[in-house]
Amino acid sequence: MADDLDIPDTSSDLSEPLRRALGERYLTYALSTIMHRALPDARDGLKPVHRRILYAMRELRLSSSGGYRKSAKISGDVMGNYHPHGDAAIYDAMARLAQDFNVRYPLVDGQGNFGNIDGDNPAASRYTEARMTAVAEALLEGLNENAVDFRENYDGTLTEPVVLPAQFPNLLANGSSGIAVGMATNIPPHNIAELCEACIHLIKTPDARDDTLLKYVPGPDFPTGGVLVEPAENIAKAYRTGRGSFRLRCKWEVEDLGRGQWQIVVTEIPYQVQKSKLIEKIAELIQTKKIPILADVRDESAEDVRMIIEPRARSVDADVLMGMLFRNSDLEVRFSLNMNVLIDGVTPKVCSMKEVLRAFLDHRQEVLLRRSQHRLEKIDHRLEVLEGFIIAFLNLDRVIDIIRYDDDPKAALMREDWGKSHLRATDEADYVSPLPGEGELSEVQAEAILNMRLRSLRRLEEMELLREQSELMEERAHLEDLLENPSLQWETITQQLRETRKQFGKDYDGGARRTLIEEAAEVEEVPIEAMIDREPITVVCSQMGWVRAMTGHIDLARELKFKDGDGPRFIFHAETTDRLLVFGTNGRFYTVSASNLPGGRGMGEPLRLMVDLPNEAEIVTILRHQAGRKLLVASDAGDGFIVPEEEVVAQTRSGKQVLNVRGETRALVCKPVTGDSVAVVGENRKVLVFGLDELPEMGRGKGVRLQRYKDGGMSDAATFTRAEGLSWLDPAGRTRTETELSEWTGKRASAGRMAPRGFPRNNKFT
Repeated sequence: MADDLDIPDTSSDLSEPLRRALGERYLTYALSTIMHRALPDARDGLKPVHRRILYAMRELRLSSSGGYRKSAKISGDVMGNYHPHGDAAIYDAMARLAQDFNVRYPLVDGQGNFGNIDGDNPAASRYTEARMTAVAEALLEGLNENAVDFRENYDGTLTEPVVLPAQFPNLLANGSSGIAVGMATNIPPHNIAELCEACIHLIKTPDARDDTLLKYVPGPDFPTGGVLVEPAENIAKAYRTGRGSFRLRCKWEVEDLGRGQWQIVVTEIPYQVQKSKLIEKIAELIQTKKIPILADVRDESAEDVRMIIEPRARSVDADVLMGMLFRNSDLEVRFSLNMNVLIDGVTPKVCSMKEVLRAFLDHRQEVLLRRSQHRLEKIDHRLEVLEGFIIAFLNLDRVIDIIRYDDDPKAALMREDWGKSHLRATDEADYVSPLPGEGELSEVQAEAILNMRLRSLRRLEEMELLREQSELMEERAHLEDLLENPSLQWETITQQLRETRKQFGKDYDGGARRTLIEEAAEVEEVPIEAMIDREPITVVCSQMGWVRAMTGHIDLARELKFKDGDGPRFIFHAETTDRLLVFGTNGRFYTVSASNLPGGRGMGEPLRLMVDLPNEAEIVTILRHQAGRKLLVASDAGDGFIVPEEEVVAQTRSGKQVLNVRGETRALVCKPVTGDSVAVVGENRKVLVFGLDELPEMGRGKGVRLQRYKDGGMSDAATFTRAEGLSWLDPAGRTRTETELSEWTGKRASAGRMAPRGFPRNNKFT
């Protein structure tokens, strides 16, 4: 039955390899993102959304000297006419173009709340108004002179420019950033006057080296100022390769408060750093005591930036304090350079600064040629009209007769032979035939004569026409020379760049360079201990791991308060400049600064909040760090080794793994090494004594076997001086010393002998 049905075979239309289908579709998406969204055009430095915003504002006639319009109207026109995406995204892009802390030369003049350097968002588009700036008008100049190509908008009802004419290299002037598919771009802003100088030099010396251009553009010029402290060779390499990074610091000064008091005032912060978050970060550094010599930070900013940083004491060195802040906060940042741009509007390429400037200059040459050709066509059209007007003036009576009495004056004017026979005698001597070899008017000329006003028939107007014709002929000759002579073209472009440099140079509001370029002063590393006031404390750690620091050296036998169900475990004297080593049953060492311990007024804080000690791990011991000392570390399986104390100091909260333990094995012993011998006791109460030289010194590992067990594991280990004997506390609490140890002496990893009479039942040496 199925064979009788005429069912078309569509299996070939439905089947397609998944790999090819995904590849083709993803490639289409990737190309769209790269070309039409994320990467800027090297010629005008704009992405499509920014270009469409400026063009829509031009169509709304929002000039820099005109009135403002609601931002909602502008973003609505952009969305409806050119950019069919979300109005919120369009408004955000427009608002950024108005933020003088984000854009070096704002292209939008905003009225209302357009956000601030603290990171606050702009007001809704219905509340704000905007118009173009003079800088934006410089990018658009020449659009009505056929300077660039136009294309249809998304629905084919309107046209939009493919690229803007751009009087200056906006790509470098305002910078750009974006993330495409498989590539990204990040270009810092620069100074227009410096860029124009570099372009002029590149015109004079087309094969100039990249390093030579740095004489004119020494580095980025950020809208928020700051100080660039990157070495010159790194800057040169970044601009030569198109990839690199720049170190940017805040601008600060020391303000004298009198009587030896002072404070630091930060007046400029790095580019794209939110001031509010920066202050929060510095406040966190104060709270965690990561910078002990820092006392306070506050914001006294109004229209300008004024951030106050107070030292803890007048004896603090300001350079040292700022050096620590540079390392621990965003008062110093790295700005990455990645000049990945659409070099011809289509092809993405990582370019050097010279390549970007060359792309701009080639674009300017094309714009000049197109505008000149457009002007030439306009002049030819006007000259044709002027020739018709002059003929009309020289044959005024005949023209009037035709217009008054002929049924079709236009056709009659075009048929008439305007030779010398119709000239007045007074005009014959001055007459030069506008149409050599011909005596007829063109349709354009006839139409212009018919549309001419009566008031234009004055003798003075005739003289004005002759003067205009002469000027246009002179301009036409100049344009023809310009179109034929490349050197003249580059001279014209150079003159245009000089005018742009003058317009937006140091005399322009905000045109002077803002970012200073200096060498980074080398700040000597000062240890934390040297910045902390040295005071005696008593460290107390409870059985549940709550730690605190009592002021002064108190009696270690003194009764202290603890939480219900808790009690004392570690208590020892220390100083605020000490570093404490915490050894966990997971074999990791953690380092805690004694100055960061909570005060002794309360119960303290859990040590697990200060370091990343896992919940399943317990504290084996807490020690004061002493340089040059060595530690004996061992696990309950009876493996261990000696480690220099400098090797166990951790730099992070996560600690440092020293003794490797696996499965059920746990770290058990961590004691300072003294003497020349090692004593080990197992859970079986067997004691083994051997020489300290039999233990290896390592930085990390499982260690070697200390004592052999048939059942159970190790209970304790200690080091001692053999000549002085091995000591322990007997059940009565008295110290007992055994000097004759030959019975328990053996080789490392031996089983040992039963403990001597009076050895404590807990199998501990101390």
